[in-house]
Amino acid sequence: MLCTTAGMALTNRLMRWGGARASRRLSRELPVIGAVVALATIGATMRRKGFFGGLLDTGLNALPFVGAAKNAAEIVRGRDFIRDRPAPPAA
Repeated sequence: MLCTTAGMALTNRLMRWGGARASRRLSRELPVIGAVVALATIGATMRRKGFFGGLLDTGLNALPFVGAAKNAAEIVRGRDFIRDRPAPPAA
C-alpha cells in the first residue's frame, strides 16, 4: 500500500509540474500567436479599410494588450474605430 500511495504522490507532483511548465510556455507564446493571426488578416483589412487604415488597425491588433483592449472597446461601442472605406457606387 505504501508503494502505491508514494507512486500516486509522485505522479501527481509530476503532473502539476508538467502543467505549470506548459502553462508558462503557452503564456509566452500567446502574444506571438496573436501577431501571426493579425499578419494573416492584413491583406483583407487593407482592402476594406485602405492602406493606412488597414495598416494601423492590423498594427494595433498585433500588440498583445492594446489589440485586446481596442477590440473590447469596439464590441462595447458597436462599431470600429477605423472605419471601412465607402463602397464604390454600383454601375
